[in-house]
Amino acid sequence: MTDTDWKDYSLETQAIRAGHHRTSEDEHSIPIFTTSSYVFKSAEDAALRFTGKIPGNIYSRFTNPTVNAFQERLAFMEKGERCLAFSSGMAAIMAVGMGLLKAGDHVVCSRSVFGNTVLVFQNYFAKFGVETDFVDLIDTAAWEAAIKPNTRFLFLETPSNPLIEIADIQALADIAHAHNTLLIVDNCFCTPVLQKPFELGADIVIHSATKYIDGQGRCVGGAVIASDEIIEKYIYPYLRTGGATMSPFNAWVFLSGLETLVIRMKAHCDNAFELAKWLEQQANVAKVHYPGLTSHAQHDLAKTQQSHFGGIVSFELVAGKDQAWKLIDSTRMISITANLGDVKTTITHPATTTHGRLSAEARAAAGIKDGLVRISVGLEAIEDIKNDLIKGLT
Repeated sequence: MTDTDWKDYSLETQAIRAGHHRTSEDEHSIPIFTTSSYVFKSAEDAALRFTGKIPGNIYSRFTNPTVNAFQERLAFMEKGERCLAFSSGMAAIMAVGMGLLKAGDHVVCSRSVFGNTVLVFQNYFAKFGVETDFVDLIDTAAWEAAIKPNTRFLFLETPSNPLIEIADIQALADIAHAHNTLLIVDNCFCTPVLQKPFELGADIVIHSATKYIDGQGRCVGGAVIASDEIIEKYIYPYLRTGGATMSPFNAWVFLSGLETLVIRMKAHCDNAFELAKWLEQQANVAKVHYPGLTSHAQHDLAKTQQSHFGGIVSFELVAGKDQAWKLIDSTRMISITANLGDVKTTITHPATTTHGRLSAEARAAAGIKDGLVRISVGLEAIEDIKNDLIKGLT
C-alpha cells in the first residue's frame, strides 16, 4: 500500500495503520530501530544522501525509521503535509521559534498558554531581539490590534491551559493571513481526534506527545506539523543541526498511543463532562471551566469547532488556595501531578505548579486564581473519581 492511500481512510484506521513500511522481515508490529547510524552502499551513495539528492537514512539525529513512522502517522491524522518529531513539546515550540524568527521580528501570543511557553518568548527569544506581545485569547480584536508590520506569527493554545477557554481558530487565521503572517495552534488538549486546526486555517500545529498521544505517562516528546515548504525550509534545518531529537523508543511508544487515541479521547470526554456537571452542584465550587457546560462562555464555539469537549476540567474553589490545597491533599486515588492526558486522573494547583514561575501580575492577567484546581480526567469509573474528591469539597 502506498503512502497516499491512507488519505482515503478514516481517522481510526490511520491511527492504527499509517506510517508503517514493512521491512523484509514482514513484521506485523512496527519495529524499533535502535541505531545511531546507517550503512551506505558506496561513497557515492553516502555523498548523495548527505546532499539530499537521493532519499535515505543518514543519522538518527534527524532520520530514523521508527520516528519517521510516527511522523507520517500523526501528519495523516492532523491532515497536514509533513510532521517532525522532537524530544519534548517545549523542544517543538523552540524549534518553531528558532526556525522562523530572527532579530527584529515580532510575535503575538495568547496570555493563556503553558507557563514555560510564556517564559520561552519572554526570557529567551527576547534575548535575541524578538519582541512578544501577549493578548487575551478570546479577544479577536486584541489580536488584530497587536499585529505589527514585523509580526512573524500568532501563537495560541486552544483550549487554553488551565482555564479551558476556546479561541476562534478560523477568525484568527483570517486575521493572520490578512496581515501576511502565520497562525500556530498548539493542539495538545484536543488532539486530531477532537479538533482539526488545518481545516480551520492554521498554518502550523504543535503537539506535546507526552500528553494524550502517549496516554499513559510513559515518555516525553513533541511534534510540529506544517506544509512541506515550512518544514523543509525552516524547521527541518534546525532539527538536523540542533539535535532536539525524539528517540526511537519514545516514537514507538507514541505509535502505540496513537492506535488507541480515538477511543481514549471519547472516553476522557465522557468522564470529564460528567465530572464538570457534578462539580457545578458542589457548594464550595465557585465556578467550573468546561466547554461542554452551557455556562461556558465559548460553549457554542466549542460545539462547532470541536467534535467533543475534551478531558480537562478546571474549577475555582470559594476559599482560595487553602481550600484548593486541602482538596488536593485529601485525595487518595487521584494522582497529584502536573502532567495531563493520562488514563489515570491527575490533579494540580496551576498557580503554584504549571504557572508558578510566572509573576503574580502575569497570573492575574491570565485569570489564574489561587483557588483554581485543574483535573485531567482519566478513565477510572466516574463514581470513584467523584468519591475521591468529595471529602475535600465538604
